[in-house]
Amino acid sequence: MSETNDQNPGNIDYMTDSRAIAVGENLPGCKKRDPILVADNVTRNFGGISAVDVEHLEIPRHKITALIGPNGAGKTTLFNLLTGFDTPHSGAWTFEGKDIAGVSSYKLARMGMVRTFQLTKVMGKLTVMENMRLGAAQQPGERLSKALFKNIWGGREREITKQADVLLEKFKLDAKKDDYAASLSGGQRKLLEMARSLMVQPKLVMLDEPMAGVNPALTQSLLDHIKNLKAEGMTVLFVEHDMNMVRHIADWVVVMAEGRIVAEGPPGEVMKDPAVIDAYLGAHHDVDLGDAQGIRELEAELEADEESIVGTEDAGIIAPEAVEAHLEEEEGR
Repeated sequence: MSETNDQNPGNIDYMTDSRAIAVGENLPGCKKRDPILVADNVTRNFGGISAVDVEHLEIPRHKITALIGPNGAGKTTLFNLLTGFDTPHSGAWTFEGKDIAGVSSYKLARMGMVRTFQLTKVMGKLTVMENMRLGAAQQPGERLSKALFKNIWGGREREITKQADVLLEKFKLDAKKDDYAASLSGGQRKLLEMARSLMVQPKLVMLDEPMAGVNPALTQSLLDHIKNLKAEGMTVLFVEHDMNMVRHIADWVVVMAEGRIVAEGPPGEVMKDPAVIDAYLGAHHDVDLGDAQGIRELEAELEADEESIVGTEDAGIIAPEAVEAHLEEEEGR
């Protein structure tokens, strides 16, 4: 599924491409050098609550972008709006320059824009191979007028099966291809859903919390597969709460809070942003995060908090090194 030279005329190695992603400063809604998805003034309200209010967002092509934010920030709702699973109150967005506002999800998949779900949507009473075949496009046997004549659709099904065999082997699910999907573990279902999404040979893959509920033994496998998507020329946009994962695989991070984009930039830069710290630590709203003394007070509070993740590998934006870097920056002004 790698891109041909015609599709990648510069023979760019997407894993080592160090060209600037943004044009200008790394601010919320900043312009990108080569965006694949662009959204403007996208809003969605539930009653009197604004779940999404995104003024401008661009997703960089051939990069891994993480969409992060506290629970209730509007991340999954934004996913649903962009992929046709929900209807916004306003807004316009384009995919590869084509207006896709109001386009059905199945049509978007045919265009090369696919997504997975936080709660996997595999068909439990179908086998793994049958799930894979469902994900493929251009199947003449789906038409009632042709379904009774195997000579019409048999050749295409054999092509789809070969494609599925390659993907299942890559995702180490080939030994399970004749098993019912319901028999798979949670992590294996995540792998199956990701593999099935690749049956349409997508250009943009959107993953909603790919690590949620996954056994730690499969975490590294999922991380490797996500990085491989980028290596093969695809663009990845994923929602995630694991800051350690975001720091290791994301090229770009978009932060949402209360339905808005509050920060954008490379992982190391974003995780030191006071606006991001404030978005994640709203429970500590009485602490002034704008100066060094406020950061020290926050550290003291978190050390005394039994539910705090300070000192663990999930510390992320409040990891000691992130806090120390922010302190040095503040004291240097």
